[in-house]
Amino acid sequence: MVMGDIVTGCDVLVVGGGPGGYTAAIRASQLEKDVILVEKYDLGGVCVYRGCIPSKALIHAANLIYSIKNPGNTGIKGSVEFDFKKLQQWRFEVVKKLRDGIGYLCKKYGVAVIKGEVFFESSDKARITLPDGETQTIQFENAIIATGSRPSDFPAIPYDGKFVINSNEALSLMKVPSDLAIIGAGYIGIELGTMYAKLGTRVKIIQRSPRILTKFDPELVEVVSQKMKKLGIEVYYNSKTEGMRKENGGVIITISDKEGKKTELKANKIMVAVGVKPNSEKIGLENTKVEVDEKGFIKVDEKRRTTDPRIYAVGDVAGPPFLAHKAFREGKVAAEVIAGMPSAFDNRAIPATVFSEPEIATVGLDEESAKKMGYEIITGRFPFRASGSALTIINGTEGFVKVVAKKNGEILGIHIVGADASMLVSEASFAIENAAFLEDLAGTIHPHPTLPEALAEAAEAALGKVIHI
Repeated sequence: MVMGDIVTGCDVLVVGGGPGGYTAAIRASQLEKDVILVEKYDLGGVCVYRGCIPSKALIHAANLIYSIKNPGNTGIKGSVEFDFKKLQQWRFEVVKKLRDGIGYLCKKYGVAVIKGEVFFESSDKARITLPDGETQTIQFENAIIATGSRPSDFPAIPYDGKFVINSNEALSLMKVPSDLAIIGAGYIGIELGTMYAKLGTRVKIIQRSPRILTKFDPELVEVVSQKMKKLGIEVYYNSKTEGMRKENGGVIITISDKEGKKTELKANKIMVAVGVKPNSEKIGLENTKVEVDEKGFIKVDEKRRTTDPRIYAVGDVAGPPFLAHKAFREGKVAAEVIAGMPSAFDNRAIPATVFSEPEIATVGLDEESAKKMGYEIITGRFPFRASGSALTIINGTEGFVKVVAKKNGEILGIHIVGADASMLVSEASFAIENAAFLEDLAGTIHPHPTLPEALAEAAEAALGKVIHI
């Protein structure tokens, strides 16, 4: 690295220190590239600070509290109290450990980290504005943009940070709201709504469509919908938000259904969870050859190269699915391509999870998608109520595993709803990534009694030789 008062040179400039960015930076440095990583806030990005990690920490705590309060017929008796402020402090400590760990790894592998904002002046030069207002110019051979995304605005009810909040702010509340209205029933709305319901909040969800989690198999979603009813969560389907007003220290939100009937809902907080938009503006892309689509996401090819041959893009800013594990993979690909390796983002399987109650995890094609693509399919299904392991878990028998395969047995998709579904889907993803057949999964010996046995049982069901149902 050539340091100077005017220009700093590097092989690779990485813009953004989230999952895709720091992974790209470390991998490029491992491949003997001179790397500068610029992050506006702190290393870790949305995943560490406002998404994956803090939400899963609080969801885990809420699940533990709920399980103690609802032990089923196990004979366990007792009550539980919790200090939400201390829970939030614990969540912060988890985040800090990960942030510090990422910083340590960057230092270990020789990545130079600069805190600041990047603005591209050309296809090989960028200006960094430091926290004190000073600027520094970076001359680079290649750049990787990993600036992520942010919650979308909702014009009918603009954010004010007090009554109307986004998911980031919902994770930082220091008091459990008594009444929470959520606009949007995607995975963020469902995860946080379920979490707060378990902590005692009266949750109301407003959804424009006739069901929640519209991107997931309806059979899986139905299991979650029924559990949400038991938790007391009210879902207003086919409804749109008309507006809100403040009243008695809270808010009244007005919604209307498809017949035009209006309903008023009371809440302490309104959380808007209607998607994300890319952080691709105001970084000088107009001074490069980088192109974006109609929604502002950066166009990339299988190498994660943009329309500017010097510049790459990874993570949320490069388009859906908006998943940290996708960004990890993309970051490695971009770094390896820059280093001259024959790498590409050509994965067959990208798993997705919802930390609902029970969890949903899915990878590959569902039945409807497979049929639309012209495949003749066979399916197999195994319910957790027939699983010896699930029977030993409190409330563990809800849900099932479903396998979708071609008639010749090649597995196209595996879909899970139930306890620890997020832990089970990795084996499913591995099977699809390696073009496994039903016989491969069914013939793999799974330890007993464990939940992953359900994967093999579902494959056996598709083959017509299941034993335990």
